[in-house]
Amino acid sequence: MIRIGILGCGRIGQVHARTLRSMDAAQIVAVSDFFPETAEKLARVCGAEVRTTDAIIASDDIDAIVVGTPTDTHFDIIKAAAKAGKAIFCEKPVDMSADNIRILIGHVEETGVAFFTAFNRRFDPSFANVQKRIVAGEIGSVEIVTILSRDPSPPPIGYIKSSGGIFRDMMIHDFDMARFLLGEDPISVYAVGSAIVDPEIGKAGDVDTAAVTLTTASGKICQISNSRRATYGYDQRIEVHGSAGMLRATNVLENTVDVATADGFRTAPTMNFFLERYEQAYANEMRTFVAHLSDSSVAIPGIWDGLRAQILADAAAQSRETGLPVSV
Repeated sequence: MIRIGILGCGRIGQVHARTLRSMDAAQIVAVSDFFPETAEKLARVCGAEVRTTDAIIASDDIDAIVVGTPTDTHFDIIKAAAKAGKAIFCEKPVDMSADNIRILIGHVEETGVAFFTAFNRRFDPSFANVQKRIVAGEIGSVEIVTILSRDPSPPPIGYIKSSGGIFRDMMIHDFDMARFLLGEDPISVYAVGSAIVDPEIGKAGDVDTAAVTLTTASGKICQISNSRRATYGYDQRIEVHGSAGMLRATNVLENTVDVATADGFRTAPTMNFFLERYEQAYANEMRTFVAHLSDSSVAIPGIWDGLRAQILADAAAQSRETGLPVSV
């Protein structure tokens, strides 16, 4: 039985708690949150105790922690948890600073604790199926990857101001997906971006519409398109073109019913919220983390994956500012 402490009892902490409660191999022992009432509510649901973050990290009856707290708290939490010998499941980004992540890598590797960077989209059934078939050689050698990610509407401006920007907040998932599908790391990043959805986003120093081109040493290309607006719902698609064919994963719709009339064919809308769209992916990633703690041969995205995605996000931000490609 893997004994878990959840740090951060908000939206994502509740999602992970729901999965852990359904597992025979895991037990939620304690939870913590900046807001006591939020922690107490989740504790009642889980049959867990409310403790402080420091107490959870120091507790002998906890094997692993789930870090769902604000990003600016991650560094101190991860450093302390690694020192305490706790396995760590950490929401993205690991830290807003690549240099800080490098420091944390030192602590994680020195202590040998398991570290899972929560790039949940790797665990989406369709996306994982595409990657598996690429590895199996079904479409030959990968030549170009296209990733489309568009939110139904922008988040609040207050969130934008503290998010680190679209490349580090939103597109970081796509940078990891690019590495996952390309099978090698990009060496060049070129980005463009505009604030055309909401002028207030531009005033906050960010963009809401962005495109990035990644190139690998072997010449493979990945095109990423992000927007904070999609009038038709949550748009999440990937396409991989190879020397022997193409693989594509399309949007998940609210239902699978088509209607045909004299006006043509019509399908259901896409799912409109990321928690619904990636519900199965969130469950799969947590189950994989717990499985890894019992069997280290179970592959997980580690802290190095968090660093490499962060480096690409930093390079994209630099490229947009300078108008020039950035080597990584």
